[in-house]
Amino acid sequence: MQFVNRIRRISTELMSTYKGKFDIDFTHNKQVLNEIAIVRSKGLKNEIAGYISSYLRRELEEQKEKESEVVAPDESVDETEEIEEQILN
Repeated sequence: MQFVNRIRRISTELMSTYKGKFDIDFTHNKQVLNEIAIVRSKGLKNEIAGYISSYLRRELEEQKEKESEVVAPDESVDETEEIEEQILN
């Protein structure tokens, strides 16, 4: 668990400092790490890049879910109104 916490801590520090440089693409994140940090261990670099990729992907999915939740109630209201009109006519 110590290793995972270290990966999480390093990744969050890098994301907060270099926010716009990272993306959901693992290979891109490895290249960014090569530019901004000195990570001697290939495995550690891969773990950090992978954590950042999965974290950003998860955030993107959560954001899309929230947007779809906002849209979904409006659609159901329209459908309900159509059904009510059909019943009344």
